[in-house]
Amino acid sequence: MLRYVEEPEKVRLALSPLRRRLLELLREPSSATQLAAALDLPRQRVNYHLRELEKVGLVELVEERRRGGFTERILRAAAATLVVDPGVVGRAFTQIRDQYAAEHLVEVAAGTVRDVARMQTAADADGKRLLTFTLEAEVRFAAPGDVHRFTDALTAAVQRVVEEFDSEGGRPYRLIAGGHPAPRRTEEGS
Repeated sequence: MLRYVEEPEKVRLALSPLRRRLLELLREPSSATQLAAALDLPRQRVNYHLRELEKVGLVELVEERRRGGFTERILRAAAATLVVDPGVVGRAFTQIRDQYAAEHLVEVAAGTVRDVARMQTAADADGKRLLTFTLEAEVRFAAPGDVHRFTDALTAAVQRVVEEFDSEGGRPYRLIAGGHPAPRRTEEGS
C-alpha cells in the first residue's frame, strides 16, 4: 500500500536514517524488543523513535501481547511505500510553460507524482484499483535539432490518437510525455 505524505513534519520525522530503517523493518509487524535486537540498539532508544513515528501516523499498532508484568506492543509501518510531495522537499517549481525547458519537465513530473499519489491513496482507502498506464521508451538522436523535429512529430501523432479516442462524456485522463537525456551507464551498471 502507498501513503502520500505532504506534511513537512511527517517527512522530517521519516527521513532520519534510523527511522527510515525502522519503517523498512516494520513492513512486517514487530516489537520494539525485536527491532532493538535486529539493529543492535537499546530498546528505549528504538521505543522513542517508534512513538514519534506513531504520533504522526507512519506506524500503527497491530496488537498488544501480555508478557509477564508488561505489555508488548506489535507495530507495523502504516504503508509499504511513502511518496513525498515534491513541493515539501524543495523550492516551489516555476510556472515555465516552455516545452523544451527542464524546469517545466520537473514541474509536470512533480504534479504527476502529487496527483497520482493522492488518487492512489484514496483508491486504497476505498478498496479500489486506480487505472493508469505508462509508456516508456528510449530513442537516440543523431543531432540536437532532431529533438525538436521528433517532438513535433510525436505531438502530431499523439493528437491524432487523442482525437480518435476522445469522448465528450468520458472520464478525462492526463497524458504526459517528457524526454530527458538518459543517464550514462557505467561498465558495472550496464
